[in-house]
Amino acid sequence: MTPAPLALTWYGHSSVLLEVDGHRVLADPVWGERVSPSPTIGPRRLHPAPVPLSALPPVDAVVLSHDHYDHLDLPTVRALLRAGDAPFVVPLGLGNHLRRWGVPDARVVELDWDESVQVGGLTLTCTEARHFSGRGLRRNTTLWSSWVVTGPAHRAFFGGDTGYTPAFADLGHAYGPFDLTVLPIGAYSERWPLIHMNPEEAVQAHRDLAGDHPALLMPIHWATFNLGFHPWV
Repeated sequence: MTPAPLALTWYGHSSVLLEVDGHRVLADPVWGERVSPSPTIGPRRLHPAPVPLSALPPVDAVVLSHDHYDHLDLPTVRALLRAGDAPFVVPLGLGNHLRRWGVPDARVVELDWDESVQVGGLTLTCTEARHFSGRGLRRNTTLWSSWVVTGPAHRAFFGGDTGYTPAFADLGHAYGPFDLTVLPIGAYSERWPLIHMNPEEAVQAHRDLAGDHPALLMPIHWATFNLGFHPWV
């Protein structure tokens, strides 16, 4: 099936397939059973993945926002490595994880904030987010980011995992207007005001990013793994 001019498929948590101007970008894909360094301990799926990873259509690129277990999943990366030849476009430092897991260097593109790469007919730009990184006991040895996906006719913003920041308005001016924003609304806590957004903050971020442009907001980062301290009702 030919990719749409603008479409989105949400597979749970932050796993999203973006279709922009005839190209596909898979963002933060996590098909694993647990988001943990252990296969037997740690947050487990509240529901099965809607479809097998093998059922996804071919993609032009895989983008990752940061290296937390609920956004960078080893079994998923290895399955994508076998399934095609799409590049992994990632913030600085994540390439070390990917290369250690067998991803060839030629398929790894690492970017700093405000750096871009052309993939097919799209421009993928690594942009600012307010979060942190780390796997195991080590923190902040790699960068975290949001992503701007720009085609000839449409623009999408993928927030990944972030707290609210006034930088969203700056990103809207620099890279917008956006036709679609994909923003986290779950796994927040009053104890984490700087690293996760609540739903109201996500709406404000959408307004900052889209301005007066009639854009769609897709809420992500909820309903798949129980990672926060808020109620689900």
